[in-house]
Amino acid sequence: MVSFRTVSASLSLVITVARLLTHPLQEPSRADSWFFAVIVGAYISTVVSGLRLRRGTAGKGDAAGQVLSDVVIATGLVYLSGGADSPLTFLYSLAVMGAAAVLDRRGALWAAAGSMLAFTVMLVGGRIAVAEGGTVVTGRLLFVLGGNALALGLIAVLSGYLSRQLFAAGGALSQSEADLRRLGRLQQQILSSMPSGLVTCSAQRRITFVNAAGSLILHVEPAACVGQPLEKLMPGAAALAPRASRGELSVETPGGRRTLGLSVTPLDGEPGALLIVFQDLTELRRMEEDLRRADRLASLGALSAQLAHELRNPLAAMRGSAQLLSQEYARDAMVQKLTGILVREADRLARLVEDFLRFARPPEPQRRQVALEALLVETVDMLRADPLAREVKVEVSAPDRLTAPVDPDQLRQVLINLVRNGVQAAGPRGAVRVALSQAEREAQIRVWDSAGSITEEMMGHLFEPFFTTRDGGTGLGLSTAHSIVRAHGGSIRVRSHPAEGTEFIVGLPL
Repeated sequence: MVSFRTVSASLSLVITVARLLTHPLQEPSRADSWFFAVIVGAYISTVVSGLRLRRGTAGKGDAAGQVLSDVVIATGLVYLSGGADSPLTFLYSLAVMGAAAVLDRRGALWAAAGSMLAFTVMLVGGRIAVAEGGTVVTGRLLFVLGGNALALGLIAVLSGYLSRQLFAAGGALSQSEADLRRLGRLQQQILSSMPSGLVTCSAQRRITFVNAAGSLILHVEPAACVGQPLEKLMPGAAALAPRASRGELSVETPGGRRTLGLSVTPLDGEPGALLIVFQDLTELRRMEEDLRRADRLASLGALSAQLAHELRNPLAAMRGSAQLLSQEYARDAMVQKLTGILVREADRLARLVEDFLRFARPPEPQRRQVALEALLVETVDMLRADPLAREVKVEVSAPDRLTAPVDPDQLRQVLINLVRNGVQAAGPRGAVRVALSQAEREAQIRVWDSAGSITEEMMGHLFEPFFTTRDGGTGLGLSTAHSIVRAHGGSIRVRSHPAEGTEFIVGLPL
């Protein structure tokens, strides 16, 4: 209403100035001066109301004063512009509608009554002032007063009704907006609290939304994904459309390859749009693979233990017999040569049997608190003297001083197996890096080589006994390392990529 009064006063001022400019040779009349004074009064009243509103001190009294000043200003302008013949009598209607806006229906009726009273007093008083013995109230005057009274009353009733409807609609709209904001906040809380990833895409297979969990799983920024093709973020997901209750994808992310279990459903509101809900199954699949591997190793271990037990006695008998023959025919060069071969091969088979037994039934770890960084440095320094490592760059990074309850001899054997495998895989001018770090409640030993030669097909058989890709290898090194780490209550994982190298991660509880 303050803004409306400002605009109204400004328009009145513009009209008055324009009328005066059309007669530049005439001096402004006394009525014109009063006209300007009334407009200035309207401005002052508006400024005072605006300041009180801004300070928060305005109340119903200010609204009543505003309506009263509107009636007074309208009366002054009507009087100065011709009274009953004034073209500005509509200002009373504006005052009534303004009262309905700020004081509801009752205020509109009071404003209509006040406007009619002021208009009547102005007209009758003016007639009395100019009458010279004639009749003051004429039929035309009664017609004008009655017509204005009827018009103002009807405007008051209609304005009051519309004002009440407006207030009701405004309250309902405000409540709806508040509910909508609450629902929006609830939706955001639900989406941000979901442990599962959520992605929506348009019919053109362009991503429109990624929640916080989804961005963490895929190692991406949500804002950067919006507008990107779905196939770029989740290759193969579009092939499951338009509906798939359950599917599984392997996706390459900046944080490594992830296994996702996902469901795809159509998104209501846009034909062809999709809603994809997914979970990170990488760790679960890894644990399942570890359990399957443990079962296979347990079976193979039992078989190896039985086989080793059955081979020990025959090997001992063969070796003893060969030694007796060697002593009996000490002067026969051919016999000495053949018995030497028998003894050497029997010893080699005995060592292999010992390896089988160590894999099948590794000795219980003799745990004690060991400084892991010192153990790593000593083991790597020892392996640097190996002829295989002469042309390989071997580095050790152990910034954290960690101690863990481990068997140092068994852990050294694990390190020797992993580092030697890395050196052999990297080859001349290759690189091997051994690092120690702490993650949550475990110490992590990372052995990385630059080769990256382990394929996806090899991953499933990597820790199985007798599986090897190297000529002359027994295939027991990694399986023995796996058994030792498991006996310590730890875990061993591997990841490999031709461009990023191969990394074995040994986790040991602290």
